[in-house]
Amino acid sequence: MLPENIIYITILISLVGYFFYFKDIFYGTTRPNLVSWFLWMLAPFIGVFFQIKAGAGLSALPVFMAGFGPLVVIVVSLFRKSSIWKATKLDIACGVLALLALVFYVATHNLGISILFAILSDGLAFIPTYIKGWKSPDTETSTVYFTGIFNNILALLIIKNWIFSIYSFSVYLVVSNIIMIFILYRKKFFKTKTI
Repeated sequence: MLPENIIYITILISLVGYFFYFKDIFYGTTRPNLVSWFLWMLAPFIGVFFQIKAGAGLSALPVFMAGFGPLVVIVVSLFRKSSIWKATKLDIACGVLALLALVFYVATHNLGISILFAILSDGLAFIPTYIKGWKSPDTETSTVYFTGIFNNILALLIIKNWIFSIYSFSVYLVVSNIIMIFILYRKKFFKTKTI
């Protein structure tokens, strides 16, 4: 287990990852799906509240940053409206389902079940961006997903009390970001050499 104060590194790492994402939004190469980003802002902020209630301490910082970064992505995207990805009916359906999961999350008084609904909500919010990344990988910047993996692994390494409501959101974020990286780089991973 690492010393708890090492988690402050995640703030710097997040800022670096988001810097490249913001830069690409302004240049028009990254086009965020605002349905995903809005829900990615909401679920982690609520998740942090329940994690702290469960006694998470500083290990909740990467989850907070997972909500703060999307908030800034939304604000930056609104200044560069031409870079916003057009929402489809599937995006909106996933958004509605994610919001319903968030309602169940907030309404539940059991911390474990609440965190599970937060993860479900965040996962449903990932679907539109997974699909967009699959169809148009050049419309995403991978740095925020790489930093999400690193930051949440670091959070897991400082946890003192391994209970579901403390570790589960970070584990989920590691897995979901790995999936996104795979989607964005799958053609490079499976590139066949021609003679």
